Amino acid sequence: MTLTLREVVEILDCEVITGDGLIDEISVERGCAADLMSDVLAFSSSGSLLITGLINAQAVRTALIAEVEAIVFVRGKRPDQAAIELAKENGIPLFCTKLFMYDACGLLHSRKLKGLPEEKVNYGQ
Repeated sequence: MTLTLREVVEILDCEVITGDGLIDEISVERGCAADLMSDVLAFSSSGSLLITGLINAQAVRTALIAEVEAIVFVRGKRPDQAAIELAKENGIPLFCTKLFMYDACGLLHSRKLKGLPEEKVNYGQ
């Protein structure tokens, strides 16, 4: 099932930092939750939603490389100004929620947002 970014914002009670004009136009089918950007590069799939506590421009740069649609910052954290400017320049919507990562993932999973694609799951092998 896909969710529009507006639905994500409503489910997670997010503040929209950038991309307000895109939240009805963009949908996501998968979510990726990580604070290690190397994990995002290794395990996310194009068109995903990134859920993270990393609030600097590196999160946005990683999202660009991984072709992530939007980023949700958890635990009430707000991205720094460099991250906001980079996201604006590249059309990456940024959102903030007060929820912890576990809770945000649980809420999105309960709304049938998928996680990793099967081909990326190796369970530590």
